Amino acid sequence: MATKLGQFRDYDEHDVINLFTLNEDAIGTDGGVTNGHFVKISTASGWMNTDELQMIGAAGQDYNNTESQRYGVNAKVVLADANDPVLGMMLYDCKETDENGEKLLYNPRKAAEMGVSISGQSCPIVTKGIFSYSGSVLATDQVAGTGQALYVDANGELTTTDGGGTKVGQCLGSKDSNGHFLIRIDL
Repeated sequence: MATKLGQFRDYDEHDVINLFTLNEDAIGTDGGVTNGHFVKISTASGWMNTDELQMIGAAGQDYNNTESQRYGVNAKVVLADANDPVLGMMLYDCKETDENGEKLLYNPRKAAEMGVSISGQSCPIVTKGIFSYSGSVLATDQVAGTGQALYVDANGELTTTDGGGTKVGQCLGSKDSNGHFLIRIDL
């Protein structure tokens, strides 16, 4: 999956939620999930102030008579579907390894430089702002352009097709030569 958000991002930090992590099953081993995807809350209780961090397993190999547990955020999100109540859009990629297959768990500086959250870490989710966006569904949409309403498709990407879901934003311009649209989201 290619990056969805371009360099232009205009949002207020008060519109960013840093309380949820992407469900480990969604990250998988196929390169992770890129920024610009829309997510919904997956845990039944959502976020609660009484939730403690949870142990999410060993950091690497598990050897006898050793302990190497990792802690992670308890509240989780997954990719939103067309008819789901959308929480917001991911600002960071969520993945486990870098381009060389090395675990980002052992190199947090590189993860920060890459704009990546690993499993267990909170993933910044934005609810309002203006962004340069290049999702593959929207880029191939023939009617996408200035003033067009935007919805979420079955894979958490933006589309102009109203599948019965909630409107999450609007195109503020036509596609540029790089395949990016200027969009405004407001949830």
